[in-house]
This record gives sequence, C-alpha cells and structure tokens, in this order.
Amino acid sequence: MEKANQLATFAGGCFWCMTKPFDEQPGIISVISGYTGGKVENPTYQQVCSDTTGHFEAVQITYNPDLFPYEKLLELFWQQIDPTDPSGQFYDRGQSYQTAIFYHNETQKRLAEESKKILEESKRFNKPIVTPILPASEFYPAEEYHQQYYKKNPAHYESYHIGSGRADFIQRHWGQKREK
Repeated sequence: MEKANQLATFAGGCFWCMTKPFDEQPGIISVISGYTGGKVENPTYQQVCSDTTGHFEAVQITYNPDLFPYEKLLELFWQQIDPTDPSGQFYDRGQSYQTAIFYHNETQKRLAEESKKILEESKRFNKPIVTPILPASEFYPAEEYHQQYYKKNPAHYESYHIGSGRADFIQRHWGQKREK
C-alpha cells in the first residue's frame, strides 16, 4: 500500500545551501526555503536575520516515503551540516543559522534520535553533536527570491557554497566531491 506524501523540516544554516542536496532526488516533491521555530507570524528575512524572532532558516520537504524514506532524508541532512557548531553554520552566525531537525510525528522523532545517536557513536566528529530534535511548528515560506536560489543565481550560489566553508567541510568529513 502506497503511503501519502509527508513533510520533513530541517534547519541547516543558510537555506540556499540546504535546498540543492534534496531537490530533484527521486521521491522529493518539493523543497521550500522558509522560517520556523520562532514567535513572530509571517517573519521577513530581515527580521529573522536580526535574531529577534526565534526562527531558524529551514527547508520544508514534501516527499514520497515509498521512494525516499525519512531515514535517507536524515542521512542526507547530516551530510550537509556541521552538527557540532552551536552558534550557526560556517560563516553564518547566530540563532537563525543554527541546525535543528523538526519532527512532524513520533516516528520521525524516534528516527531522528536514532540517527543522531548513530552519528555520535561513529566518532566522525571530535566534538559533541549539538543539533537539537524539536517538534515541528508553523513554517513560513521565505520570500520568492530565496526559493530555488541555486537555480536562479548559480554563480552566486556556488561562490557562497565554497566561500562559506561548507563545501570543504562536507568534502573533509564525508568525502563528497564539491557539487557543481
């Protein structure tokens, strides 16, 4: 029996860099950049970046779990971030750039906790894994110019992905070649 499409929400620092790895995977219906976890309704990018709203920059993924199970989403998520940095990601600093997994149901919570434990026990990183696992809350899509940024502005996206240190970090810790 085919399962209905589901939602997954991840904060991994700059949402521009979190869209491309998930986009266009088999079973991924959509990847939306946005804001979640805060206390202001319909925040703007400027408000979120001020670190006064409590929001994280995040991506919300609609996926078909028969084609791309949640466990695979978690695996891909961990490979895009520095899960040991409590202050942001790469050269983006502040609460809005911190990492988090936002679960939409108890199964996602359990699977996220298991994947975090496996990553901690792997000793891949020499510092503790600090990425929290939090209940999903209201998700607000970011402004249109942020959606699919890597496609709209490929040169700027690529220079940011490299210049921020993210590309080298991923290569160093996961052995993945820099994406083009």
